[in-house]
Amino acid sequence: MEPGESFEEVAKRELFEETGLTAISLELFHVFSGNDLYYKYPHGDEVYNVVSAYECIHFDGSLNEDGSETLELRFFKYDGIPTELSPPDIPVITKFLQDHASSRG
Repeated sequence: MEPGESFEEVAKRELFEETGLTAISLELFHVFSGNDLYYKYPHGDEVYNVVSAYECIHFDGSLNEDGSETLELRFFKYDGIPTELSPPDIPVITKFLQDHASSRG
């Protein structure tokens, strides 16, 4: 987050920087914090993340790896999401799948 940015501005900027996609509309999904968001980086730094997660349904552009923060970009069906995830992403994706289970049929 850069000084003066809103959460939504950060979400839009990061989406574009890391994927090449431009968000047309975002909706706040959930704010995550607490022990589930603890993470120890490989170099030893420890953090407790606070994540404001957004859903982006409408976007423009095409996937384009940034070359530094992303190794591969793909869209997944709900039942095809990889199981090997970055630990801070697990509670976000788990809640998303739980909340959207009824709409998947």
